[in-house]
Amino acid sequence: MKIPEFLKKGDKVAIVCPASYIKGNIDLALTILKDWGLVVEVGATVSSQFHQFGGTDALRTQDLQKALDNPEIKAVFAARGGYGTVRIIDHLDFSTFAKNPKWLIGFSDITVLHSHIHNQLGVATLHGQMPKSFDDSSKEALESLHRALFGGKMDYSYEQTDFPNRSGDGTGELIGGNLAILQSILSSPSDGSYDGKVLFIEDVGESFYNIDRMLWTLKRAQKLDKLAGLIVGGFTSLKDSEPPFGQRFEEIILDKVQEFNYPVAFGYPAGHIDNNHTLVMGAKIELSVKNEETSVKYITD
Repeated sequence: MKIPEFLKKGDKVAIVCPASYIKGNIDLALTILKDWGLVVEVGATVSSQFHQFGGTDALRTQDLQKALDNPEIKAVFAARGGYGTVRIIDHLDFSTFAKNPKWLIGFSDITVLHSHIHNQLGVATLHGQMPKSFDDSSKEALESLHRALFGGKMDYSYEQTDFPNRSGDGTGELIGGNLAILQSILSSPSDGSYDGKVLFIEDVGESFYNIDRMLWTLKRAQKLDKLAGLIVGGFTSLKDSEPPFGQRFEEIILDKVQEFNYPVAFGYPAGHIDNNHTLVMGAKIELSVKNEETSVKYITD
């Protein structure tokens, strides 16, 4: 896996909207990025709107393509997620990007880009806060993003007692992202093998039955059979039905992997939460789960 060059003060970064519109409300993010010593180029899509999107498919493709190809741009932030990246992914040309990889940052709908870039190009990306989410971000989340971009130590440990983990150790490339997006790109050019990988999943606003259905889809596609580990992030603003589904989301997840032996870590602070701790997608990690304690160690060659 190729690791893009880490940033340094004076580097130029771009902000674009490959998915839903934002209409330019990123003042805090601009201030913070400039405080980090970065020069920020704001794409045309940040102030554009076409229905629910940050401009037409053509404009969003053009804006992201420009940022990917510009040698002066050292990192590309998706301004927000929402929906729309899948509509442009097949129109993007990654040939220049592949020769000179740069950091791509985002989460949620941006899972399309994470997965596509990993599987087609073998380049690491960052699952972390986007400019729109800077306003609601914890200090810890932004600090983790800064460390990831500037080459700081990314190893992370935490404890949680809300739901029992499944203890164990596993080593592999970190993949995944938003569960709904992962399910939606199955068998597409953006999909890839999960075998021997550590899978991270998160989601927001889903019904319990739909989480169950999406996980059954992954399971029946044999995506969960040979994982090295499973990390479960935030599953927030969930909706139940009437009558209730009858299981917590953690139970729904654990049911799908009960016959396998790899570690399962619940409560990882990443996803649609204030403390959206940055993950280096595509990097090789060691996952260690011991009762309530989970640690993630990044392996550098």
